[in-house]
Amino acid sequence: MKPYLLIVIGAALAAVIPAKADVSPQTLDNLNAAFQGESNAAHRYAAFAQKAETEGHAPAARLFRAASRAESIHRDNHKQALLALGGKIKDFKLDEVKDGTTAENLQAALKGEIYERDVMYPDFLKQAKQDGAKEAVRTLLYAQKAEAEHAALYKDAIDNLGRSVDAPLYVCKVCGYTTTKLPARNCPSCREPASNYERIN
Repeated sequence: MKPYLLIVIGAALAAVIPAKADVSPQTLDNLNAAFQGESNAAHRYAAFAQKAETEGHAPAARLFRAASRAESIHRDNHKQALLALGGKIKDFKLDEVKDGTTAENLQAALKGEIYERDVMYPDFLKQAKQDGAKEAVRTLLYAQKAEAEHAALYKDAIDNLGRSVDAPLYVCKVCGYTTTKLPARNCPSCREPASNYERIN
């Protein structure tokens, strides 16, 4: 192949395939931390759901199952973003789940969601935006919005523990947004069709 043809083909490919953002090691570390955090949250909430079932708290058990599903979506989204940005998943072990009562588990969950909503994800988002890492910004923002909803749902569950409040729960399979009301058309977080929502039983 002639040299000038190689130059033309190379230029064409460069126009089609965008260059990766200059992502800082900090953003890659943050995505790893988020991946590990959401992995642990999904694992922890699944265990909390089982505890709530044994204690007869069906609404709390459903909430923990919904949150576990949402966190697993965040985990997978964080992994995809990390790999797309050239990072690697670090080895780690899931934390051991402490066996508390449902009331204690709800309080612990609320504390964790508030931290992620108000501290962790805002810090991670700030760095990702500075890097221009769109993949990271997207997945971190999806998680932050969902954690805000989780915090509100956990607070409501704490206030109504033991009462007959049994609302349905829906989780967006794209972004993990969790709600008691199925959106009419689009997810309020990722804007994908409401058909992507799944009901948690």
